[in-house]
Amino acid sequence: MKKYYLLTPGPTPIPPEVALESALPILHHRTSEFGAIFTQVIEGLKYVFQTQGTVLLVTSSGTGGMEASVVNLLSPGDKVLVASSGVFGDRWIKILETYRIKPETICNEWGKAIDLGSIEKKLKTNSEIKAVFTTHTETSTGVVNDLKTLGEIVAKTDAVLVIDSISGLCAQELHTDKWHLDVVVGASQKGLMNAPGLSFVALSDKAWNLVEKAQLPRFYWDFRRMKKSLADKETPFTPAVTLIIALNQAIEMIKKETLEKIWARHEKLARATRAGMQALNLELFAQNPSNVVTAVKSPQGLDSGKLVKKLREEYGISIAGGQQDLKGKIFRLAHLGYMNEFDILVGISAVERGLKELGCQGFEFATGVSAAEKILF
Repeated sequence: MKKYYLLTPGPTPIPPEVALESALPILHHRTSEFGAIFTQVIEGLKYVFQTQGTVLLVTSSGTGGMEASVVNLLSPGDKVLVASSGVFGDRWIKILETYRIKPETICNEWGKAIDLGSIEKKLKTNSEIKAVFTTHTETSTGVVNDLKTLGEIVAKTDAVLVIDSISGLCAQELHTDKWHLDVVVGASQKGLMNAPGLSFVALSDKAWNLVEKAQLPRFYWDFRRMKKSLADKETPFTPAVTLIIALNQAIEMIKKETLEKIWARHEKLARATRAGMQALNLELFAQNPSNVVTAVKSPQGLDSGKLVKKLREEYGISIAGGQQDLKGKIFRLAHLGYMNEFDILVGISAVERGLKELGCQGFEFATGVSAAEKILF
């Protein structure tokens, strides 16, 4: 019998309690019953983002939330800066260029965190920069960036700081208000333990001043329209009703566990995963690893895609491979969302068995699981 395990950095496993909410009869989105649930979700998201500011919900993928942030903050000719350390940092660049905004860029070697010193220097020498865009946890490389320090740097300027925390939200420590983060984008299918289809954007007052003045075209993405609808406990257009109802249940689970305990759980699972991989004499790809996903260099001579395919097709275990320039060079094990110690052990043991059956040598079988267990239990 083949049992399926989802150990990818998105989508992530969905708790039964959340999945069951999606199976209930659908509500009409212009009713008081749905309005009450929607209001609970917005208030719950403020807890997740750790903010007292405006939080908006958009029916879209996380990339939709990113694009919505761009068109609601900027005008033609604006000067902006992107600090990228991977595929999703580069996505900011592509979105901006689609709207004919040519950003200044600071692109670090993949596997390394963004260069805070270079960002600070760039801001000091160019006071016209209106916004700084970067990622919280770069899913493609397994890197976490220091948003606390970056927030302190950008807060000294007139620029707003815009963060993609699509994979980091509810997994890696994040304090939107305390860390001076002006715009933070999240999504439903990762740390929030729900299906794909919802994105969220938290905005500071500083950011909202730009929203009121922005001149890029916007209709569906218009934050002004969304904020106005909040007063009526609804969205401007038909939302993903079942996803929102399921999200309400997921947020209740998050509040019950508390963010502090969730962050600690992710840190422990990440530490155990890294220890397990290193015990197999495998090299980690990220120099500043996140608690969301562990990126591992493939053993010499092995295309990581073969390992990913073997685990998925023969064992029923889905992990992620490398993207773009990292395709075939790394594999990625997530420890994100609805996961516990035993999920981690399943992933590590599957990697051990897969490597052994693919003929890889240079490691002692079962040492990865043993190393992880010493941290987990």
